[in-house]
Amino acid sequence: MTKKSILKYAGSIAVSLLTAFVGWVAISASYSPWYLNLDKSTFQAQDWVFAPVWILLLVNTGVAAGIVWNKGFYHKWVQVALYHYGFQLILTGFWFLVFFGLQQPLLAFLVSIALLVLLLLTIKWFKIVEDTAAYMMYPLVIWIIYIGILNFEIWRLN
Repeated sequence: MTKKSILKYAGSIAVSLLTAFVGWVAISASYSPWYLNLDKSTFQAQDWVFAPVWILLLVNTGVAAGIVWNKGFYHKWVQVALYHYGFQLILTGFWFLVFFGLQQPLLAFLVSIALLVLLLLTIKWFKIVEDTAAYMMYPLVIWIIYIGILNFEIWRLN
């Protein structure tokens, strides 16, 4: 693996983790007073589970993006795949801001649906470039579905 290749992986992971940082900022602003008082689903995981899962998933997708980027940004399909990935990260950060920052569970649920659609499109384009990168995105699909269900339940119960 070349130094340039390693830098692409590191850059992809760093950009992904920037999304986690946006989430952390949004959560820290409203977690204790607002979130703790919400009625939540009986199948919601313990609160301590969410941060490590998000971080692992974002690192994993960062590696997937690095795999795609290493195919050469000059390729049209690589560009399209990475643009979709970037928009998916922006929408992920937006979900954190809407749910925790604006404290709007219904709007956040709608954002999670849009995020799921965009994530599936990202997988489609990643698959065109490199199958492994596409398959690495599926754990995030499962997580976003779970988050969307939890999000809906919080809106419904409150």
